[in-house]
Amino acid sequence: MKVYGDSRSGNCYKIQLLLGLLGKQCEWKEVDILSGETQTDGFKQLNPVGKIPLLELSDGRCLSESNAILNYLAAGSTFIPSTEFELAKMLQWQFFEQYSHEPAIAVARFINLYLGLPAERQHEYELKQQAGHKALAVMEQQLMQTLFLTGDQLTLADISLYAYTHVSHEAGIALDDYPAIRRWLSMVEDHRGYMPMHKKT
Repeated sequence: MKVYGDSRSGNCYKIQLLLGLLGKQCEWKEVDILSGETQTDGFKQLNPVGKIPLLELSDGRCLSESNAILNYLAAGSTFIPSTEFELAKMLQWQFFEQYSHEPAIAVARFINLYLGLPAERQHEYELKQQAGHKALAVMEQQLMQTLFLTGDQLTLADISLYAYTHVSHEAGIALDDYPAIRRWLSMVEDHRGYMPMHKKT
């Protein structure tokens, strides 16, 4: 299998993190989104949407969208709950990540880390930070009640939300006021097979 991704991207890092926790390996193909590598005809033959991460199977089939890739790779593992309700809760958090968390923290991080915080995007950056704090407050409330987002066991919900939460400082969002989140981050990092984000220099 091959994974096309950007090492600095949280959505791509999710895949690396899960592979480490599963003890699996995939060939990694670094893609530079700023230079337009996802918009080439060759890449769009693999993913017409022109986005990463992208998983290419050995038979040539491709799968996009980070959380879909996670669910495919983790099939049959303990990272996917076995009961219907817990499975639905895991999916609930994954949808929350893509609709409420990632559009705030990831975008603020992109404006700051990738673009260098240009003046014309300062207002947008601040709005995204506010939205990021709202998403983190929801996570904090849950993690004050349970060890992980769906209960006492690490699931794909945690892997999905860990990716951008642990680099939220790069979005200008400090975690000082979120002790439960900080505890949760440490617990994720204590798991066997944990892999840190590999950032391009």
